Amino acid sequence: MASYAESPLTKEEQVVYQGKVLRCWPMDRKSRSRFLQDQPYPMRTKHHVLFAAVLLLLAIPSPLLWAEETVAKPAGNGAQYELIGRYDIARLNKILTTELADFTSFPVNYTPARNAVKLYRVTYSSVIPERGNKPTTAYGLIAIPETGKTAMPLVSYQHGTVYGQREVPSFPEESMETRLMVAQFAGQGYVVVAADYFGLGLSTENEGFMVKGSHQQACLDLYYAARAVLGREQVQVMDFFITGWSLGGFATMAFLEKLESLDIPVRAASTASAPSDALVAFNGWLNFPRKIDAPWLTTVFVLSGFALEKYYGIPGLAQALINPDQYEIARKLYTREPFNINEFPTDLHTLIRPEYFSPQYLAESAYGKLLREAQTYRWVVKTPLRNYYGEIDEVITTGLGKLPMVYQQSIGNTQVEAFSAGPKANHRGTFAYAVAEQKKWFDSLLTR
Repeated sequence: MASYAESPLTKEEQVVYQGKVLRCWPMDRKSRSRFLQDQPYPMRTKHHVLFAAVLLLLAIPSPLLWAEETVAKPAGNGAQYELIGRYDIARLNKILTTELADFTSFPVNYTPARNAVKLYRVTYSSVIPERGNKPTTAYGLIAIPETGKTAMPLVSYQHGTVYGQREVPSFPEESMETRLMVAQFAGQGYVVVAADYFGLGLSTENEGFMVKGSHQQACLDLYYAARAVLGREQVQVMDFFITGWSLGGFATMAFLEKLESLDIPVRAASTASAPSDALVAFNGWLNFPRKIDAPWLTTVFVLSGFALEKYYGIPGLAQALINPDQYEIARKLYTREPFNINEFPTDLHTLIRPEYFSPQYLAESAYGKLLREAQTYRWVVKTPLRNYYGEIDEVITTGLGKLPMVYQQSIGNTQVEAFSAGPKANHRGTFAYAVAEQKKWFDSLLTR
């Protein structure tokens, strides 16, 4: 999540691409800085303002990527893939140093890249389980190292919450978390795959924020598509790992549950700042707020409320959750229509109807019942699993971060461990720390 330089503009800032307004939010420099500067994931500085650099990125080929025109190639399983760029070793190491410094001040030293990486956008067929397996077209990224080897390990990365439509893996220049994973893993010989969740990137669906089954399906079908792509590129998969951050930690746990149910072997799995139980997380934010809680947590209620309404077909679910005077601006956040960010509430009491602050009411509401089903740790985990948490994480409490381990160890299962990223690890810092530690751990488990 790169901290881009603050724009001096104080008037309405608008970016138009292919005739469509992508952003149109007026905000002054001071307000933008106060609301966005150094906020933890998922809020990013560029999530609410796309600056001229982003416009140029959309309009012309980036010098950081190969500008050559490519034709999508079939890969089998109905998938296609196209070359969208290449990171050389110098660019990968820049991501691990100067771009990392813009992303977080948390001190982490990464192992320098050893090889360049080709980046492909994958288009593949999937289905939406919550809508009766409605067919859909999904997208993702596959990053293939230039190692000259015919056998490589594979790691699937699940991304966190985003506010820009294209701040997803298949547009890596707009996703710092994706670039970090590519630089640290693909830059050292791992194939990296990462799905854009339904409704993001080039997907035409509604966004499926925290919709468990759809997260599982998007990741699973990309896995199959990636295996087909690698087969065409004559790359054999040695070991398979999965990892994710924040919402991506939730998706990773859900994906692991799905993979194990299908007997697809996973060498190891890991998460950073994972909300593995949605009802626990949302109940805490509503009824046990902390001084360090991120002000943008209001947006999580909006995204989940509308997504659960759309995917489970419950008309009025979001309207029942959100105060009437805040409904329209909340709807615009979900649909990514232009709105004034200075008017978006950062106080949950301003956004959420008062009855939801009763734990009993929340639990019995249609919204609460769907949150209760959005848990990703209550099965007997067979795969070695590590969950990382931060001790000053503005989003995930230490208790929530350790919840999968506590549950699994309560039934006698020792496959799951939780690790602290340290007393100074906030949401971003936890991710940065976890990426380095996961790489060391995965390396130790590789088939030699």
